[in-house]
Amino acid sequence: MRRFLVNEVLEVGKIFVGVGISLGTLLVIAFVTLSVMAGGPKDALYMVRYALPHMHRGNLKVGDSAPDARIYALDGAGTFHIRQRTGAKPLVVVFGSFT
Repeated sequence: MRRFLVNEVLEVGKIFVGVGISLGTLLVIAFVTLSVMAGGPKDALYMVRYALPHMHRGNLKVGDSAPDARIYALDGAGTFHIRQRTGAKPLVVVFGSFT
């Protein structure tokens, strides 16, 4: 009877290890994907750090400061951060295509 219980505990431990490895792998894949989309790991961390407290609030209003992000310039080769362009003049970011 004792041998049977030890085998069950070992099997449950293997399942937990497998689930842990799977979740860890998914987290790494998600972070790499987010880093590519954001422009780098540093930008991904800043994006997540800003987004988590504000995700469900929906309290941005006209005139609020924009969250900082790296944006591609019109030429497609250069990038800039929003904080570099928000000085004395307003910045308009258009999401979409005019083609």
